Amino acid sequence: MNMKSVWAIVAGVLVIIIVTTLVDIVLHVTGVFPPMQQPISNGLAVLALSYRIVISVGGAWLTARLAPGSPMEHAVILGCVGIVLGLVGVVVTWNLGLGPRWYPFSLAVLAIPQCWLGGKIYELQASQR
Repeated sequence: MNMKSVWAIVAGVLVIIIVTTLVDIVLHVTGVFPPMQQPISNGLAVLALSYRIVISVGGAWLTARLAPGSPMEHAVILGCVGIVLGLVGVVVTWNLGLGPRWYPFSLAVLAIPQCWLGGKIYELQASQR
């Protein structure tokens, strides 16, 4: 794997982390989410999962776009990184009572499908050019 490949994957990870964090902060500041370190309800977890899916598809699209070759492979590798980060989230938050326990599991489980979708969207756009 060359540096352009690494950069494509890192760029996807950074975009996903930065954008989801900014959306989280806005939702906390505006009162949609409770104050930090307070648990969120199932409904708010569904909201958070929803925008994370959209942002992750976008991050995977970016990774595929920046990939020097094999865009889908790069997007799926990003999904594998997402699985690892999601499982770290499961372990770190398990006993913190920050929300439903299904939520961090869902982030790990959905990592590959949403990144595959981002890669597929890029491939479809690229084939139309």
